[in-house]
Amino acid sequence: MKASMVLSLIGCLVVPSGAHILGRCVVAQKLKQGGLDYFEGYSLENWVCLAYFESKFNPTAVYENPHRGYTGYGLFQIRNNEWCGHGKSLCAVQCSALLNPNLQKTIECVKRIVKGKDGMGSWPTWSHFCQYSDTLARWLDGCKL
Repeated sequence: MKASMVLSLIGCLVVPSGAHILGRCVVAQKLKQGGLDYFEGYSLENWVCLAYFESKFNPTAVYENPHRGYTGYGLFQIRNNEWCGHGKSLCAVQCSALLNPNLQKTIECVKRIVKGKDGMGSWPTWSHFCQYSDTLARWLDGCKL
C-alpha cells in the first residue's frame, strides 16, 4: 500500500499537470498518417525513436538550451534558431504552432528539415540513440498500423 502511494506521488512529480504525453503507438500512427514512414529513406521506427529521445512523446514540450542559444519545440524539439520562429526559418512557421498534439505542422516541418544535407543527422539525439541501433523494431512492437 505504501509503495503504491510513493509511486503515485513520484508519477505526479515526473509528469507536469496538463502534459499531453502521447502513447508510443499513437505517435507511430500519427507519424505514419503524416507520411513519415520511409520519407527520405528513414523508417517509421527511426522517427518514433527520435520522438522518444527528443520529447518523451510530449508534443507540447518546450526546452530552453541557453548554452547553445536555442529553444526546442514540440515532439521533435524543433529549434527556434533556424527551423521555426521569426525571420529566416527553414519551416516558415511560428514555433508555437509546433506544440499542437495533432502534429500536422510538426510533420510538415520535419519533412523540410530531413530533406537538408544532414537528413536525420540534424538531430544529434538521432545520431546518438537511433542511427546505429539494432533494436529499432521495438519502437513499433504491438502497434496496429
